[in-house]
Amino acid sequence: MTTTISVTEDVKEALLRVASELQLKLGRRVYLNEAIRYLLLKKRRPELLEEACKPVAGFEEAYRELLEERKKMKIFLEDFV
Repeated sequence: MTTTISVTEDVKEALLRVASELQLKLGRRVYLNEAIRYLLLKKRRPELLEEACKPVAGFEEAYRELLEERKKMKIFLEDFV
């Protein structure tokens, strides 16, 4: 099962750096999920993990707005066809 999480741009860049370091070390593609797992297990950068896991301000409101706009678009498309 997968879940989507939101991170700030600076945390994303830091996770990409960790993933690229792991790719060089392992010699294969490494996904961000593996980079997060690596940080969890090694506790190498707990502050980065803490930042990646904290809730994003305004997410719930933005998500409700997205769902509402999708409903409007669905109605529009149904009327169009």
